[in-house]
Amino acid sequence: MLGCVTRVRRLVRHLPLQTSLLLLFLFCTVSVFISAYFLYGVKRELEPSAGAVSGAEGASADSDDLRVTPSRLLPLRSVSGGPGVDTGGARTDPVVLVFVESQYSQLGQEIVAILESGRFRYRTEISPGKGDMPTLTDKERGRFTLVIYENILKYVNLDAWNRELLDKYCVEYGVGIIGFFKANENSLLSAQLKGFPLFLHSNLGLKDCTVNPKSPLLFITRSGQPLPGPLPGDDWTVFQSNHSTYEPVLLAKTQSAESIASMGQNAALLPSVVQDLGLHDGIQRVLFGNNLVFWLHKLVFVDAVAFLTGKRLSLSLERYILVDIDDIFVGKEGTRMKVPDVKALLETQRELRTHVPNFTFNLGFSGKFFHAGSEEEDLGDDLLLSSVKEFWWFPHMWSHMQPHLFHNQSVLAEQMLLNKNFAMEHGIPTNMGYAVAPHHSGVYPVHMQLYDAWKKVWGIKVTSTEEYPHLKPARFRRGFIHSGISVLPRQTCGLFTHTIFYKDYPGSPNELDKLINGGELFLTVLLNPVSIFMTHLSNYGNDRLGLYTFKSLMMFVQTWTNLKVQTLPPVQLAQKYFSLFPSERDPLWQDPCEDKRHKDIWSKEKTCDRFPKLLVIGPQKTGTTALYLFLGMHPDLTSNYPSKETFEEIQFFNGHNYHRGIDWYMEYFPLPSNTSSDYYFEKSANYFDSEVAAQRAAALLPKAKIITILINPADRAYSWYQHQRAHDDPVALTYSFHDVITAGYDAPVKLRVLQNRCLLPGWYAIHLERWLNYYHSSQLLVLDGQMLKTEPASVMDKVQKYLGLTNIINYHKILAFDPKKGFWCQLLEGGKTKCLGKSKGRKYPDMDHESQMFLRVYYRDHNIELSKLLYRMGQPLPGWLREELVHTR
Repeated sequence: MLGCVTRVRRLVRHLPLQTSLLLLFLFCTVSVFISAYFLYGVKRELEPSAGAVSGAEGASADSDDLRVTPSRLLPLRSVSGGPGVDTGGARTDPVVLVFVESQYSQLGQEIVAILESGRFRYRTEISPGKGDMPTLTDKERGRFTLVIYENILKYVNLDAWNRELLDKYCVEYGVGIIGFFKANENSLLSAQLKGFPLFLHSNLGLKDCTVNPKSPLLFITRSGQPLPGPLPGDDWTVFQSNHSTYEPVLLAKTQSAESIASMGQNAALLPSVVQDLGLHDGIQRVLFGNNLVFWLHKLVFVDAVAFLTGKRLSLSLERYILVDIDDIFVGKEGTRMKVPDVKALLETQRELRTHVPNFTFNLGFSGKFFHAGSEEEDLGDDLLLSSVKEFWWFPHMWSHMQPHLFHNQSVLAEQMLLNKNFAMEHGIPTNMGYAVAPHHSGVYPVHMQLYDAWKKVWGIKVTSTEEYPHLKPARFRRGFIHSGISVLPRQTCGLFTHTIFYKDYPGSPNELDKLINGGELFLTVLLNPVSIFMTHLSNYGNDRLGLYTFKSLMMFVQTWTNLKVQTLPPVQLAQKYFSLFPSERDPLWQDPCEDKRHKDIWSKEKTCDRFPKLLVIGPQKTGTTALYLFLGMHPDLTSNYPSKETFEEIQFFNGHNYHRGIDWYMEYFPLPSNTSSDYYFEKSANYFDSEVAAQRAAALLPKAKIITILINPADRAYSWYQHQRAHDDPVALTYSFHDVITAGYDAPVKLRVLQNRCLLPGWYAIHLERWLNYYHSSQLLVLDGQMLKTEPASVMDKVQKYLGLTNIINYHKILAFDPKKGFWCQLLEGGKTKCLGKSKGRKYPDMDHESQMFLRVYYRDHNIELSKLLYRMGQPLPGWLREELVHTR
């Protein structure tokens, strides 16, 4: 082969100039013919047929017959798995990169709100003008699976370097782009989008929007009849192009009779959202000619995210709804249901079942108020009970009182028994396993008396609340499981106890219709796989707004989406919810006093002053027990009560104790006095390297101060090994320290476990960074463990200053070195000392030289990162760290 190449080269060198030019001419001619074939022959296969809708000419005026041919797309990554689930074969992380105009821009916030509602991970960046593009790759893996520009012009006008960088990334990793063009008074009426075969015509008023039924983008969105009437605003942009890469998604007519001259007389339907199939430059895009104020844009945006990510970031078509009717029998006279209202309720339930399989209203009752209305309303009560088998039922409290007001579980259970006896007397089923507390009291923040009484009296397995973790914003509401009871997020639907007449709806009846027809209520169904709606008895009497709302909502959903809506009983609904969102099973306890609503439904016997203000987080074997003793010597500092299981440590935030709840946690601290000097603290040394403790602690104790003690990680590892030997750990007794720290991946599991407990807590920088993700650096103090051992009084001076204590204690006078123990102890009257127990200050052989050298190399990079981190925090380097850094040079 090499010889043939050499002979060709010689032949070319000996060809005369004229012959070479002739060959070049022939090559160019052939290239032209090949290009023409692909440009015209293949293009005809891709372009819409004669009567098709196009951004250029010839959009059919007949909106019922949008003859658009299927388009040829660039191949998408084939990805399996559920919504938002990354698969092993994907080359990008399931994260959306969102370029916004500013931190407070409205469109940027709406984009983020939809991503958050879908539980899609994202990162926002201020759109770079000529600045640097964020890092797009991590080694061979892409960091983003989709790019969104709030202003597409910021993408178009990127400097050449960043534009090439981003485009190359999108092509190589198959990443699409979504962009928005929002015209303003300075926008040109007609202009070409720089670098694209696409023209924009702006500042138009549009009407009668239509979904292109042939658009490959559609998934949730259903095409059908046009949406009559004007679109909001007169600043719309439509798109025009002769290139086959552009496919219309939404089309509309201009409000005025005049057409856009360049688009021809037949352009009755103009594309306001177009899909770039990637045939121009290999990048697929979806471009919007306005923002997300128009509800149909939100719907198409959800589909665009799903399509451009190959369904990696996608919501399924299944939706589950449950409509609770609270306060059955509770309403005031004049607001309750009468016989015709109950008949209408039954009839509407039958109608809804034709669209929503198994649809059943779920009635919540308080038996004390049965027959508490007018004569006509009491007959309505009777008809409800004679139709008891037609509905699902769940209990409120007997007298509709808030459970958090009951401090005695027995009294609370007695109230529930009254309601249960009423149910049994009237044939109401008592085994649905679902209950709702009046005003969501006691569900969250958790009132354990409620949970215990619910399980004891009713066998409750499921409840719901709108309060976890907070009422607003509603898109952040989540579920959790506590004490065997599943707590599901509950949604409002614009109906409250006082909204009983259509004409008196707050803001006008049009506001209710807007909620239903593409507004917040529709978006709740669109963006939440499971929705439990809270309504009230009064919404089903009078003008029967509850019936009107849900009939209209389901009709709208069926008209504009492909969603498959169904209803499940509460227990099955909870199982479905946590199968979709298993990570939500574990709660994240918040500080009840940080939310006024939470404080109002929290027992008055509880106080946030009972929470600690200081956490000593470890790590283990660094001197945390000594610091715990020294802190307890201060008159203004109060430690937790000891635990029977873990002695002076509560170990709440890192293990199974967390699921016992904050009531359990508070019991470890004394009731606060009336003085403002109460300063509670706790020490749990395994908080430091826990993957969950930092987030949990910050949620409950956001203002707490954090202290960690660091010693040479090699010494810490060796100390832990000796600690395990002293406690007769068979693995530590079997293997030498060097064997433990150098064990390979194929070593026995128990040996690897001991190795991890020796080595991993010493990755100080990694663990500190985790805490700094949730606490400000000013809230975290790093102490030199070696200095605490040799000069504890000086260290305690530093600690007192850091805590801002009013009374400053001279620890030089209350600490004394005990030569027998080999460490500092509390100095008592008469010169006696009170020292830590026998397990502290234990003597053991020095570490062997080979292990020292191994650990010096092992921890070298970790120690370098620690020095950088402490420098950023503005904290001094411990002496042992300075010595270790000297050895790294």
